[in-house]
Amino acid sequence: MSLKVVVAEDSALMREGLVGVLTRFGHQVCAAVGDADALLAAAGEHRPDLVLTDIRMPPGQGDDGLRAAVALRRNRPDLPVLVLSQYLEQSYAAHLLDLGDQRGIGYLLKDRVAAVTEFADTVVRVAGGGTVLDPEVVRQLLRRRQDPLSGLTPREREVLALMAEGRSNAAIARALHVSVAAVNKHIGSILQRLGLPVDGDAHRRVLAVLAYLRS
Repeated sequence: MSLKVVVAEDSALMREGLVGVLTRFGHQVCAAVGDADALLAAAGEHRPDLVLTDIRMPPGQGDDGLRAAVALRRNRPDLPVLVLSQYLEQSYAAHLLDLGDQRGIGYLLKDRVAAVTEFADTVVRVAGGGTVLDPEVVRQLLRRRQDPLSGLTPREREVLALMAEGRSNAAIARALHVSVAAVNKHIGSILQRLGLPVDGDAHRRVLAVLAYLRS
């Protein structure tokens, strides 16, 4: 999948790094800008397949990038958005998940970019309508819901965390070095234990898990 991407990052070094990774994996960077106002303008001009933005940037040096991403989604609800953050803030992830249609939403710590292949995979998943949260956000959400999850086995907790990251059953199987059939069995057990619907496509399943963890 070759994507048209608009990149927004105020650090010139990080911005060039993101452009380099995206280009390496065959994507077209339509614009690479350094502030939220330029992001809004570039997204309006180029109609990208994905917006990749830092959260903190000029002009306010606060969460300007996140607010720009939210504004873009309100004007174009089908626009996939992947936001990057230097520091973990659950509220940022929650703000993105509260946009309504949660397809095509991603939140990652900047450290994840160093694992370029996994990062490139995340870009494609978000552009394809997937929902991806940084593993550390998932771990914090799991800790908040420790008691209701007490009935899960250690393996089921691992599967649940990978589900919440937006991974497919096949990807979960590869990560845990088990068969897809074993993953399917674990997922069925998890959904039953948490009282979530077993039926539904993979995206609805991920959103159901995230809704449960955030409640």
